[in-house]
Amino acid sequence: MNKTIFVVCNAFCILTACSGEDSDIEQKPEYTTPSYATPEPNSIASKIHFTDITSESGIVFTHETGAFEKKWMPETMGSGGGFLDYDNDGLPDILLVNSTFWAGHERNSHRPTSRLYRNLGAGRFRDVSHEAGLDVSIYGMGCTSADYDADGDIDIYLTAVGDNRLLRNDNGTFKDVTQRAGVTGNSSIPGDPPAWSTSAAWLDVDRDGWLDLFVCNYVKWTPETDLFTTLDGKNKSYATPEQYQGQTCRLYRNVNANRFEDITKKAGVYNPAGKSLGVAVADFNDDGWPDIVVANDTQPNFLYLNTGEGAFTDIALKAGVGYDEYGRARAGMGIDVADLWNDGNLTIGIGNFSREPLSLYTQIGTELFQDLAGRARLTKPSIIPLTFGLLFVDLNLDGYQDLIVGNGHIEPEINSVQQEITFAQKPQIFKNLGNGQFADASANAGPTFSEPIVARGVAAGDIDDDGDPDLLITTNGGPPKLLRNDLSPTHAHWLKFRFIGNAPNLDAVGAKVTVWTGEFKQKKMIRTGSSYLSQSDFRELIFGLGSHKQADSLQIRWPTSGKVDSFGPAPSGQTYLVQETPPRLVIADSSRH
Repeated sequence: MNKTIFVVCNAFCILTACSGEDSDIEQKPEYTTPSYATPEPNSIASKIHFTDITSESGIVFTHETGAFEKKWMPETMGSGGGFLDYDNDGLPDILLVNSTFWAGHERNSHRPTSRLYRNLGAGRFRDVSHEAGLDVSIYGMGCTSADYDADGDIDIYLTAVGDNRLLRNDNGTFKDVTQRAGVTGNSSIPGDPPAWSTSAAWLDVDRDGWLDLFVCNYVKWTPETDLFTTLDGKNKSYATPEQYQGQTCRLYRNVNANRFEDITKKAGVYNPAGKSLGVAVADFNDDGWPDIVVANDTQPNFLYLNTGEGAFTDIALKAGVGYDEYGRARAGMGIDVADLWNDGNLTIGIGNFSREPLSLYTQIGTELFQDLAGRARLTKPSIIPLTFGLLFVDLNLDGYQDLIVGNGHIEPEINSVQQEITFAQKPQIFKNLGNGQFADASANAGPTFSEPIVARGVAAGDIDDDGDPDLLITTNGGPPKLLRNDLSPTHAHWLKFRFIGNAPNLDAVGAKVTVWTGEFKQKKMIRTGSSYLSQSDFRELIFGLGSHKQADSLQIRWPTSGKVDSFGPAPSGQTYLVQETPPRLVIADSSRH
């Protein structure tokens, strides 16, 4: 009887955002009610518009949850995807992660697999999963990609319920090298269940040039330990993470691309209380060493500051990013980091559960943050949706990074007990006004932002090489959305950069790039990860210049050596190659695609 009461009470957390909030949840701090005038809608939204080209693009995919009326917890959490140039033709291809049937509950002989779509140009894609060796069937969750073995092509890491997969790219064909590399994501303690991994990211934690791997793990769940939870006291609902023990994230050090060493404990990131769903990489103290921030579900977030040579200290609590302003841990999902106001201060954005607004932790000191979501006018429009994917990207190329979020609940029956909350929810776009505030631009951004879906991952990449970022939104149990950015070329100017770093970090992952246009300064970092279970195209950095027709100068701090090179000026409307040794800036050869 006691166990039943416990589980039912925790199921109630689905209604209260799993954070112990009381019936006063609608009451918000005074600062969330703005005293300034709201901008006119046309002035904030007219330049952001997307067209759904999924059906005509050649992408035919439906995420398989494997659900068979038992409502097992992982079924509602996937899946992710993203952009990567697997064949080195200069155009971002699309990876869509799939789950599969549960053992003993197969519905046909053909098991679902993840899919890889090659970019043919002009908004068209072809399914190359089989010929590329990517039609592997696992209960997949997310992905991250990078050239970990320094052979010039992009490799893939798939996270899953159970063993993850490291797929090495050998000239366009992928080979499973997980076991030899030692990166399953699992605990080495006898008797521990297989890991449930979620988001992941490649980064060079010790700056030896070889890319290391950080893997988020969620909770200790298996079909045998699945618990009964309920919304109405009778019927089973999908569980929330309070009922399960957490699992520590894993950090794997790359040992000359032949194998990986689990340095989770040695590096100071071992924390079995974590229930991690999202990870982002940044350099918060500008010391040249990559730091890691992790979004946890109903547990305090992690902010791992790199103390040098790949050792970390969690400063989340003293930095003010572990809890919300009430001292409560939110149910964090997707995460991203950006210099939103072009003032050199980084902001950590986190998507949270229904009745928990977006978090917008902004630096007010080197190692001190304040949640400015209310001041940025994001609290009210984000209080009802359950946000998974979250991404900062300059959608209209005005030089300020906007915000796109993918929303969708975990419980299909939520509307029967909470009439204002639905399972499918509309994705949202918030335009950065450049003054510390955002404005909801969803209504004029295209039909996709008026149609409820069960969104999960969000990723960006320039699929048609026209200089503006296009979007991919993945869904749970449904098809993805491939959205073409229809920004008019007369509205803004742009630059794109690709980087050639010294071996073994050939793509210069971790490099910090600064672009000056007059008094206007933008900073970005070449990095993997971010969002939720997904990854954007990191091989190209896009800088919007607004009405300016050139960047005055470009500065890059290379990740391994710390050497700083400066170039410029650079006329807009071009894609440039930036090389570390010898240092040079040249216009990319457009004939490659």
